[in-house]
Amino acid sequence: MDMSSISVIIGILVVGGLVSIYAIKEAAAAKERARIRKETMVGFAERMGFSFTPSLDASHDEQYAHFEVFRHGFDRYAYNTIEGVIDLDAAVVQCNMGDFQYKTRETYTTTDSKGRTTTHTRIVKHDFSYFILELPYDRIPDLLIRREGLFDKIASAFGKNDIDFESSEFSRKYFVKCESRKFAYDIINPRMIEFLLESKPHLIDLENGRICLTNGLSTWPAERFERSLGWTLKFLEHWPDFVVKDLEEGRIS
Repeated sequence: MDMSSISVIIGILVVGGLVSIYAIKEAAAAKERARIRKETMVGFAERMGFSFTPSLDASHDEQYAHFEVFRHGFDRYAYNTIEGVIDLDAAVVQCNMGDFQYKTRETYTTTDSKGRTTTHTRIVKHDFSYFILELPYDRIPDLLIRREGLFDKIASAFGKNDIDFESSEFSRKYFVKCESRKFAYDIINPRMIEFLLESKPHLIDLENGRICLTNGLSTWPAERFERSLGWTLKFLEHWPDFVVKDLEEGRIS
């Protein structure tokens, strides 16, 4: 074996060693970030008088099955769950927040040196964070507010429109669906539109008297859970007094 071949082999071993060291360091850093995140979540739960449960909860997707985001894939469960109650006006309401995972099967193909293809299946894990707040009303129309996407624009071209508002900027950026147009227009008034455009929520899903916030795509930094609680309370503060009164007296259906 000549010196050039030896040099190549040594180079490969050095690069391989560096890659291994980097991978080990990255794994250790990721583990440390996860530890700090969990400690921060525990601290938030303790300050609020909430409980924190890191273990897996397979019943979560059944309890909140009305939210589509919890019905994807299989082997679904919640974890790092924070639960508790807060005072909302004259009522005591339940909070539930944390992380959620589901799995999907994806297929891919490989081709060998002879041009033969083989189809493989792999399991892919998907994790995201969420925040859910119960509302103290017996009956409230379902309402969905989420960022406008490409498929929404395509559907609009075929006449399948969401609810539009006087603010062209808001109508362009957000898709709104509600079983009661009156309720949607009452809630999403100019003051609320200004608040939403400024705070830029990804998704607000109000179903079965519960509000769910999530992007359905990724886990949040630990501080985001506390911010989500504060944001939701501000969102509710923007509801007009006459709407709240009608809800409290059961006049909205």
